[in-house]
Amino acid sequence: RERERASPEPPFHPSFVLFSSEWAVNQHRDTFTSIIGHPNLLDHVALVENESRKRVQFNLMNKMLRPCGPPPAKSD
Repeated sequence: RERERASPEPPFHPSFVLFSSEWAVNQHRDTFTSIIGHPNLLDHVALVENESRKRVQFNLMNKMLRPCGPPPAKSD
């Protein structure tokens, strides 16, 4: 009973958050690069977003700078 009331341990190590955010950034960048590099994918995204190919390409290039928003705060 007492163990159930104790504060729960975090399910993962704090360094995992930093690792997972780096992984997510790499995944997003790879996806954006792949879309830009494959003309058929770029055409598909442009059609779905009702934008020109160059506008979609420009937007994806801008998203590659910070694909997942600001980085998480680092704890000392």
